Amino acid sequence: EEPRRESFKILNPLGEDTSIMRTTTLPSMLEILTRNYNYRNKNARLYEVGRIYLPGGEDGLADERKVLSMGAYGGEMDFFSLKGAVEAILKELRVEGVSFQAVGHNPSYHPGRCAQVLAGDRILGVFGQIHPLVAQNYGVDAELYCAELSFEALLSVKGSDPVYTPLPKFPSVTRDIAVVCEEAVTVGDLEAVIRKGAKGLLKEVSLFDIYRGKGVDEGKKSVAFSLVLRAEDRSLTGEEADEDVKSILAALETELGAVLR
Repeated sequence: EEPRRESFKILNPLGEDTSIMRTTTLPSMLEILTRNYNYRNKNARLYEVGRIYLPGGEDGLADERKVLSMGAYGGEMDFFSLKGAVEAILKELRVEGVSFQAVGHNPSYHPGRCAQVLAGDRILGVFGQIHPLVAQNYGVDAELYCAELSFEALLSVKGSDPVYTPLPKFPSVTRDIAVVCEEAVTVGDLEAVIRKGAKGLLKEVSLFDIYRGKGVDEGKKSVAFSLVLRAEDRSLTGEEADEDVKSILAALETELGAVLR
Protein backbone atom coordinates (compact mmCIF):
# COMPACT_ATOMS: atom_id res chain seq x y z
CA GLU A 1 0.00 0.00 0.00
CA GLU A 2 1.28 3.47 -0.87
CA PRO A 3 2.26 5.29 2.35
CA ARG A 4 0.06 8.28 3.19
CA ARG A 5 1.81 11.63 2.78
CA GLU A 6 0.73 14.47 5.03
CA SER A 7 0.41 18.01 3.69
CA PHE A 8 2.22 20.81 5.52
CA LYS A 9 2.13 24.55 5.14
CA ILE A 10 5.62 26.11 5.29
CA LEU A 11 6.37 29.55 6.65
CA ASN A 12 9.09 31.77 5.26
CA PRO A 13 12.16 32.69 7.38
CA LEU A 14 10.54 35.82 8.83
CA GLY A 15 7.46 33.92 9.96
CA GLU A 16 5.13 35.27 7.28
CA ASP A 17 2.50 32.88 6.01
CA THR A 18 1.77 33.74 2.36
CA SER A 19 0.03 32.00 -0.48
CA ILE A 20 2.59 32.94 -3.12
CA MET A 21 4.86 30.13 -4.26
CA ARG A 22 8.52 29.94 -3.28
CA THR A 23 8.32 31.85 0.00
CA THR A 24 10.98 29.68 1.63
CA THR A 25 14.16 27.85 0.63
CA LEU A 26 13.40 25.02 3.08
CA PRO A 27 12.09 22.50 0.50
CA SER A 28 15.30 22.90 -1.53
CA MET A 29 17.48 22.21 1.52
CA LEU A 30 15.33 19.27 2.59
CA GLU A 31 15.62 17.73 -0.86
CA ILE A 32 19.42 18.03 -0.72
CA LEU A 33 19.55 16.51 2.76
CA THR A 34 17.25 13.68 1.62
CA ARG A 35 19.48 12.95 -1.37
CA ASN A 36 22.53 12.69 0.89
CA TYR A 37 20.59 10.50 3.30
CA ASN A 38 19.48 8.17 0.51
CA TYR A 39 23.09 7.90 -0.68
CA ARG A 40 23.83 6.58 2.84
CA ASN A 41 26.05 9.47 3.84
CA LYS A 42 26.20 9.13 7.62
CA ASN A 43 26.18 12.87 8.26
CA ALA A 44 25.90 16.12 6.36
CA ARG A 45 26.59 19.79 7.07
CA LEU A 46 25.37 21.97 4.17
CA TYR A 47 24.52 25.55 3.32
CA GLU A 48 23.25 27.51 0.33
CA VAL A 49 22.14 31.03 -0.56
CA GLY A 50 18.78 30.88 -2.30
CA ARG A 51 16.01 33.26 -3.24
CA ILE A 52 12.43 33.59 -2.12
CA TYR A 53 9.65 35.60 -3.79
CA LEU A 54 7.14 37.55 -1.75
CA PRO A 55 4.25 39.79 -2.77
CA GLY A 56 4.70 43.56 -2.68
CA GLY A 57 7.35 44.22 -5.31
CA GLU A 58 7.35 47.11 -7.77
CA ASP A 59 5.04 47.06 -10.83
CA GLY A 60 3.15 44.08 -9.46
CA LEU A 61 6.24 41.89 -9.49
CA ALA A 62 7.37 39.70 -6.61
CA ASP A 63 9.69 41.04 -3.93
CA GLU A 64 12.86 38.96 -4.39
CA ARG A 65 14.97 38.29 -1.30
CA LYS A 66 18.05 36.21 -0.53
CA VAL A 67 18.04 33.62 2.24
CA LEU A 68 21.00 31.83 3.83
CA SER A 69 19.93 28.24 4.47
CA MET A 70 21.74 25.62 6.50
CA GLY A 71 20.91 21.95 6.87
CA ALA A 72 22.43 19.08 8.80
CA TYR A 73 21.91 15.60 10.21
CA GLY A 74 23.93 12.82 11.80
CA GLY A 75 26.97 12.83 14.04
CA GLU A 76 26.44 14.83 17.21
CA MET A 77 24.17 17.37 15.53
CA ASP A 78 21.35 18.62 17.74
CA PHE A 79 19.43 21.84 18.38
CA PHE A 80 22.24 23.42 20.37
CA SER A 81 24.90 22.52 17.81
CA LEU A 82 22.85 24.30 15.15
CA LYS A 83 22.32 27.24 17.51
CA GLY A 84 26.09 27.42 17.93
CA ALA A 85 26.55 27.56 14.15
CA VAL A 86 24.04 30.42 13.92
CA GLU A 87 25.78 32.24 16.76
CA ALA A 88 29.15 31.83 15.03
CA ILE A 89 27.81 33.56 11.91
CA LEU A 90 26.35 36.41 13.95
CA LYS A 91 29.61 36.77 15.87
CA GLU A 92 31.61 37.05 12.64
CA LEU A 93 29.17 39.74 11.47
CA ARG A 94 29.55 41.50 14.85
CA VAL A 95 25.78 41.62 15.34
CA GLU A 96 24.75 43.12 18.69
CA GLY A 97 21.66 42.61 20.81
CA VAL A 98 21.18 39.00 19.70
CA SER A 99 18.42 37.03 21.39
CA PHE A 100 16.50 33.82 20.77
CA GLN A 101 12.80 33.14 21.26
CA ALA A 102 11.11 29.77 21.29
CA VAL A 103 8.71 29.12 18.40
CA GLY A 104 5.98 26.53 18.72
CA HIS A 105 3.64 27.44 15.86
CA ASN A 106 5.80 26.86 12.78
CA PRO A 107 4.51 23.59 11.25
CA SER A 108 7.80 22.95 9.45
CA TYR A 109 9.69 22.55 12.73
CA HIS A 110 9.49 20.49 15.90
CA PRO A 111 7.32 22.59 18.29
CA GLY A 112 9.77 22.10 21.18
CA ARG A 113 13.01 22.48 19.25
CA CYS A 114 12.58 25.63 17.19
CA ALA A 115 13.57 29.24 17.78
CA GLN A 116 13.69 32.50 15.95
CA VAL A 117 16.79 34.65 16.18
CA LEU A 118 16.55 38.42 16.63
CA ALA A 119 18.85 41.41 16.74
CA GLY A 120 17.04 43.88 18.95
CA ASP A 121 13.46 43.67 17.69
CA ARG A 122 14.40 42.65 14.13
CA ILE A 123 13.73 39.01 13.22
CA LEU A 124 16.71 37.53 11.37
CA GLY A 125 15.34 34.06 10.78
CA VAL A 126 14.38 30.73 12.27
CA PHE A 127 16.16 27.45 13.00
CA GLY A 128 15.57 24.12 14.69
CA GLN A 129 14.73 20.47 14.18
CA ILE A 130 12.48 19.72 11.24
CA HIS A 131 9.13 18.31 12.33
CA PRO A 132 9.40 14.47 12.33
CA LEU A 133 6.29 14.17 10.13
CA VAL A 134 7.83 16.56 7.59
CA ALA A 135 11.03 14.48 7.59
CA GLN A 136 8.89 11.37 7.19
CA ASN A 137 7.24 12.92 4.13
CA TYR A 138 10.71 13.12 2.59
CA GLY A 139 11.37 9.48 3.48
CA VAL A 140 13.92 10.29 6.22
CA ASP A 141 13.72 8.67 9.66
CA ALA A 142 16.67 10.64 11.05
CA GLU A 143 16.56 14.00 12.83
CA LEU A 144 17.01 16.84 10.34
CA TYR A 145 18.10 20.31 11.43
CA CYS A 146 17.73 23.47 9.35
CA ALA A 147 18.18 27.22 9.64
CA GLU A 148 16.78 29.99 7.44
CA LEU A 149 18.35 33.42 7.85
CA SER A 150 17.33 36.50 5.88
CA PHE A 151 20.39 37.73 3.99
CA GLU A 152 19.00 41.27 3.86
CA ALA A 153 18.31 41.31 7.58
CA LEU A 154 21.81 40.00 8.37
CA LEU A 155 23.43 42.76 6.34
CA SER A 156 21.23 45.42 7.91
CA VAL A 157 22.37 44.53 11.44
CA LYS A 158 25.99 43.85 10.57
CA GLY A 159 28.33 45.55 13.02
CA SER A 160 31.03 48.07 12.21
CA ASP A 161 34.42 46.99 10.93
CA PRO A 162 36.52 45.38 13.65
CA VAL A 163 39.07 47.48 15.51
CA TYR A 164 42.22 45.97 16.92
CA THR A 165 41.95 45.25 20.62
CA PRO A 166 45.02 44.09 22.54
CA LEU A 167 44.89 40.79 24.39
CA PRO A 168 43.69 41.03 27.99
CA LYS A 169 46.44 41.96 30.41
CA PHE A 170 44.82 40.22 33.34
CA PRO A 171 43.73 36.59 33.71
CA SER A 172 40.12 35.50 33.73
CA VAL A 173 38.31 33.51 36.40
CA THR A 174 35.96 30.64 35.51
CA ARG A 175 32.95 29.60 37.54
CA ASP A 176 30.45 26.84 36.74
CA ILE A 177 26.86 27.01 37.95
CA ALA A 178 23.95 24.56 37.65
CA VAL A 179 20.43 25.76 38.36
CA VAL A 180 17.14 23.89 38.57
CA CYS A 181 14.20 25.53 36.84
CA GLU A 182 10.80 24.75 35.37
CA GLU A 183 10.80 22.81 32.11
CA ALA A 184 9.15 25.74 30.32
CA VAL A 185 12.07 28.09 31.05
CA THR A 186 14.29 28.29 27.97
CA VAL A 187 18.08 28.39 27.85
CA GLY A 188 17.79 31.77 26.14
CA ASP A 189 15.80 33.12 29.09
CA LEU A 190 18.43 31.87 31.52
CA GLU A 191 21.31 33.35 29.51
CA ALA A 192 19.58 36.72 29.30
CA VAL A 193 19.06 36.90 33.07
CA ILE A 194 22.64 35.75 33.73
CA ARG A 195 23.98 38.64 31.66
CA LYS A 196 21.52 41.04 33.26
CA GLY A 197 22.38 39.94 36.80
CA ALA A 198 26.16 40.24 36.39
CA LYS A 199 27.88 43.29 37.86
CA GLY A 200 30.15 44.04 34.91
CA LEU A 201 32.77 41.31 35.23
CA LEU A 202 31.06 38.65 33.09
CA LYS A 203 32.74 38.22 29.69
CA GLU A 204 31.35 34.91 28.44
CA VAL A 205 28.53 32.53 29.30
CA SER A 206 28.17 29.13 27.67
CA LEU A 207 25.81 26.21 28.20
CA PHE A 208 27.46 22.84 28.81
CA ASP A 209 24.78 20.55 30.23
CA ILE A 210 21.02 19.97 30.56
CA TYR A 211 19.99 17.19 32.94
CA ARG A 212 16.66 15.57 33.72
CA GLY A 213 16.36 12.57 35.97
CA LYS A 214 17.31 11.33 39.41
CA GLY A 215 17.66 14.17 41.90
CA VAL A 216 15.61 16.62 39.80
CA ASP A 217 11.85 16.87 40.35
CA GLU A 218 9.52 15.89 37.55
CA GLY A 219 8.60 18.85 35.36
CA LYS A 220 11.94 20.50 36.07
CA LYS A 221 15.44 20.40 34.60
CA SER A 222 18.98 21.22 35.66
CA VAL A 223 20.84 23.59 33.35
CA ALA A 224 24.59 24.17 33.75
CA PHE A 225 26.61 27.11 32.47
CA SER A 226 30.28 28.03 32.42
CA LEU A 227 30.96 31.67 33.29
CA VAL A 228 34.12 33.58 32.41
CA LEU A 229 34.76 36.71 34.49
CA ARG A 230 37.53 39.25 34.08
CA ALA A 231 38.38 42.82 35.00
CA GLU A 232 40.20 45.04 32.52
CA ASP A 233 42.32 46.89 35.09
CA ARG A 234 43.30 44.28 37.68
CA SER A 235 43.47 40.62 38.57
CA LEU A 236 40.22 39.44 40.08
CA THR A 237 40.15 37.96 43.53
CA GLY A 238 38.08 34.90 44.28
CA GLU A 239 35.84 36.99 46.50
CA GLU A 240 35.07 39.46 43.66
CA ALA A 241 34.19 36.62 41.30
CA ASP A 242 31.98 35.00 43.92
CA GLU A 243 30.11 38.28 44.48
CA ASP A 244 29.31 38.50 40.75
CA VAL A 245 28.10 34.89 40.77
CA LYS A 246 25.92 35.59 43.84
CA SER A 247 24.33 38.52 42.00
CA ILE A 248 23.66 36.30 38.99
CA LEU A 249 22.09 33.55 41.11
CA ALA A 250 19.89 36.06 42.92
CA ALA A 251 18.62 37.42 39.58
CA LEU A 252 17.92 33.90 38.29
CA GLU A 253 15.87 33.03 41.38
CA THR A 254 13.98 36.33 41.43
CA GLU A 255 13.10 36.52 37.72
CA LEU A 256 12.83 32.85 36.69
CA GLY A 257 12.53 30.87 39.91
CA ALA A 258 15.76 29.07 39.03
CA VAL A 259 17.71 27.92 42.11
CA LEU A 260 21.23 26.64 42.56
CA ARG A 261 21.32 22.87 42.33
